[in-house]
Formats: sequence, C-alpha cells, structure tokens
Amino acid sequence: MATATEARHARSHGLDTLAPSAILALLSEGQRDAVLSVDRAIPQIERAAALMARVLGDGGRLVYAGAGSAGLVAIADALELPGTYGIERDRIRLLFAGGLPTGADLPGGPEDDAALGERDAAIISAGDLLLCVSASGSTPYTLAVARVAKQNGASVVGIANNPGAPLFAGADVAILLETPAEVVAGSTRMGAASAQKVALNMISTLAAIKLGHVHDGHMVNLRADNAKLRIRAARMVADIAGIEIEDAAAVVEKADGSIKVAVLLAAGVSGAAEARTLLAQSADTLRIALGKIDGSAGHAATPD
Repeated sequence: MATATEARHARSHGLDTLAPSAILALLSEGQRDAVLSVDRAIPQIERAAALMARVLGDGGRLVYAGAGSAGLVAIADALELPGTYGIERDRIRLLFAGGLPTGADLPGGPEDDAALGERDAAIISAGDLLLCVSASGSTPYTLAVARVAKQNGASVVGIANNPGAPLFAGADVAILLETPAEVVAGSTRMGAASAQKVALNMISTLAAIKLGHVHDGHMVNLRADNAKLRIRAARMVADIAGIEIEDAAAVVEKADGSIKVAVLLAAGVSGAAEARTLLAQSADTLRIALGKIDGSAGHAATPD
C-alpha cells in the first residue's frame, strides 16, 4: 500500500498532455495546498520552537539531520541561522546521509544505511536538540540518527509528511505536515519539501524571537559581515532608535557591527562595553535593555 507521499494526485492524469500554462498552474496549486498543512501543525511547531530556544539558552547544540530532499531543506534552515540570528556556528551540526553534497549528484543509497546513521549520530550529546526531517518518516538513516540521539540523552523533533510515521515514535515533538499527493507522484522535493521549509522557518524564527534576537520585526542579532548587511544594519538602527541613517551607520561602526549595542548607544548609553553589560543583564534582549535606560522609549537624540 502506497503511503500518502507516494500517492498519485487526482488531477495528474494526462498531465504531460496539458498546455505548459495549465501544468504550471496545477504545480503552483499543489505547492499552495501543501503549505496549508503547516497551519494544522502550529501547536507542535510552537513546542519545537520553545524546545529549540531552551536548548540554545542552556548552551546546547542544534543538530539537523535528513536525507535527500528533506535533508537539503534541513541544511538550508541550519545554514541561515548564524548570519540571520547570530547563532554561533559551533552550536550547529549537520548530518546528511552520505555526507554533505559537493556537486549536482545526490545518491539515494546512503539513506537506506541505518548503520551510517548510527555512526553519524555519535556526535549528539545530552543537552542537544536533534531536528530530523523525512517526508516518508521512515528513512532508515534518519530513524537511526533519531534513535541514537534519544539514547544519548538529546531531545528530538521529528518532522514528516505521513500520518503514523515511525520517526514520530519516541520524538519529544512530532510535527505532522499532512501534505496532499504530489502532482508528480512521489516527488517530495515539491509540496512536501515546501511545507517542511515553512515549518522549519517558523520553528527557528520563533526560537530566535524567544531568545531576544528579533525586535519589532528586525533581525537585531544578524552578523553584518558584508556591505549589504552593513547598510541593512544601519537602517534597522535608524528605525528602532529614531535617528538619521548617517548617524545610525556611525553608531553601528562604534558598536563593531552589533545592532543591539548600536541602538543602546543611540539611546544614550555611554559606550559599547556598558551597552554589552546592559544586554547581559537583560537576557540579551534589546527591549528589556532599553526599558532599563531612564526615560528611554527606544528613541534618543542624535549621537555624538
């Protein structure tokens, strides 16, 4: 019996005979329908985000694991976290069946290798959080990683697209993204992967908000390590502190690229060291730190 992720779409008969525009419309509709499945998983996504924030706050690591398309989606989320939210790179680990791809070839064989999953999972320790992603929820490599992670005392979030997926057994948080049949049967790099991407975005973004890395919709913990991001940093500081962009760029420079420190400097804190101390006393949360500045509402006069 075919699983839900392998079923044939009700409207795919004659797909290859349709006009290109009709094919594209059906593909687009399939993606939208798949993403709607995320809404039904919001309670579990919230629990996963709280778990991620707690693990990072306690000094643990995030370990993303998967194979094939699902593994690539997991890797994409992980790789964005240091630049977007300032999560230290050594706090993130990536496990991919067969090793991280270096070219266009993506062999399928390693995903069946449970022994490989067990060996790869040996790096996972108590206090870590494993995020396992598998469309079918039955990939041997991914199941093995999850099993060893639990044995080692780590927390596990399982994300799959099939009800009753084996990956959910023993997971601390089980996220079912019950996507409809793919327009191209079994091609889970399409709808299933789109839903996985949205769910992972939501988990890591909510976790970052809980950690104080987002302020009024701004990613205030980003690493401004190129020209584009330095301009973005200055715009964020200007908006939050209510100052001109040129003055914002100046305080970002004084803050060595830290948006949180720059905002506090603009709000009247005397120096970067004092601003960092204030942040440390405020759970690294800009809003709390601003509230500790007498008379400050997040707006200040132009800095010297």
